[in-house]
Formats: sequence, C-alpha cells, structure tokens
Amino acid sequence: MKNIAFIFPGQGSQTTGMGLDLYNNFESAKKVFQTADEVLGKSVSKICFEGPDDTLKQTINAQSAIVTTSIAALEALKEVSKGEISAKMAAGHSLGEYGAMYCANVMDLNTTLRAIQKRADLMDEATKLKSGAMSAVLGLETDKIQNCLNQVQNLGVAQIANYNDPTQTVITGEQAAILKANELIKEAGARKVIPLAVSGGFHSALMQSAAEGFSEFVKDLNLNNASIPVVTNVDAKITTDKEDFRLKMPKQISSSVYWVQTIQLMLNEGIDTFIELGNGKVLAGLNRKICPPDVKTYNISDSQSLKDTVESILSLV
Repeated sequence: MKNIAFIFPGQGSQTTGMGLDLYNNFESAKKVFQTADEVLGKSVSKICFEGPDDTLKQTINAQSAIVTTSIAALEALKEVSKGEISAKMAAGHSLGEYGAMYCANVMDLNTTLRAIQKRADLMDEATKLKSGAMSAVLGLETDKIQNCLNQVQNLGVAQIANYNDPTQTVITGEQAAILKANELIKEAGARKVIPLAVSGGFHSALMQSAAEGFSEFVKDLNLNNASIPVVTNVDAKITTDKEDFRLKMPKQISSSVYWVQTIQLMLNEGIDTFIELGNGKVLAGLNRKICPPDVKTYNISDSQSLKDTVESILSLV
C-alpha cells in the first residue's frame, strides 16, 4: 500500500450542489449532513445542495458547509474501502484543518461542527469591525512579495496569508496597504496580481479579535491526542498533542497558512500519495506544482471520484 495522506480543502472550494451525490449514495455521508443540520440548528445540507451561491459563499455558511462535505467524503471512503485505505498523516488548508483534526480523532463530529461554526461566526464579526482585502500573486518569489509588503506598513496591516504553491501566494491586510502592495508587486515582476472577492483580511492581524474570542471558546473544548500526525497550518509542523491543537487553533485564524511547507514536510516524511477529500480539486492543483511528478493526488467529491480513487489505490497493493 502507498504511504497516503488525507488533505482537506478550505474556503473558496465551495460550489452549489456539493455533497448531494454523496448524500444520495452513501448512508455514512447522509448521516454526516443530518448531524450537521441538527447540531448547528440550520440546514447545512440545503445550503450545500441548493445554495443559492450568495448564501453558500457567506463565511458563516461556507465554513460549516465545506467541512461537512469533506467529512461526508471521508466517511463515504471509509464505508466503501472498508478500512483498506487509511491515512498515515493528515492536513487541511485553513478551515480544512478541522477536517484533518476530525480525521485524526482530535475532535468528534459534534465538536468539530460546533468549533468550525464558532470560528466562522467570530471571523464574520471581525470583518465588520475592520474591513480588509486580499490578493493572489502569481509568479513572484515570496521574499520579493514580503519586501513589497514591508514598504506599505505605514498604510496599515499587510501580510502573507497563504503560501499556496511555489508560484502562487496570497496577501492580506487593510485595503489601502494591499492596494499599494498590489502596485509594488506588479512593478517587482509578478506575472499577475488578482484582487479576491472576500469580505475581510483573513489570516492577518485584522482577525485578532476573532482569534481572541476563539481562544476563550477552545479552553473548554473536548479534544483528544491525534491518532495520526496532523501537519498544522501555523508552523507546518507535526502536531499530535491535544494541548498543542488548543493553542494553535486560535492562532491559525490570524496567521499565515504554510501550505507549501506542509506538503514538503509530508513528502520528507515519506508520503507518496495524497487524497483530497471534499469539493473541487483546488489542493490537487496546488500539489501538482509542489510535488514531484510521480506523486499522485486523488480527489473524492462524489460517488464516481470515490469509486475511481478506491479502484486505483487498491490496484497498487
């Protein structure tokens, strides 16, 4: 069997209709959606399946919807593979980290759902306190991007939000600072700078109020030590101790997502196969630019992709 890691996508991967095929075809997936509806007191399933898009993309809905869909995909994989396909490590991009923690038994389903909804609510509140902006930078080295951000600190907060792949970095912060940084980054030779349609400056100091609120929330959260290593966003380090997760969960809201470094660490640990669990193929796309050509990333988002993935991996045994 290959050395497999499960990875979970973050905000921006959502599309209306996601998870419906899993819900209709796998009892285990249906139970995940039903539990989400009950625990969160809203129809997460309807938001996923019917939208509309404007409702689904709202932070307060998108985060719980994406994590629910990812966990449904994970449970469907367990159902179909009957335990023959399992992960040696796990990681998730931004909010996807909650799927990874669930996968590693750090939190049960109810706790995971309550935590991700609290995180989303606090982040939504933070965007109303301080407006922000984010841009995707293509084709410029991170040290040059950081140099441009250093030059606009007098205009406000400006940070790197996501180290997504060697050619794509996302910046975040206050609008005036990010607008000026966009100009400087273009002048420094970036192939493209794309302003993102977001409601705030996520993964920046603008989210500090949300991080502080979440720190209080997680104090009493029922956490377990991880059953498999989770590589955490804030430092791209292996984490297994429940108290380390308790410290890192609030910090993750306002700090950078070290995704390139996360995948590189997993490769160094011997991972040679990734399975992206959840809607879309965002992480598979990033992995193509991070990983050697012989490292395969599968995606499971519906019954067909699940069937194809299971057949492909079990044929390698």
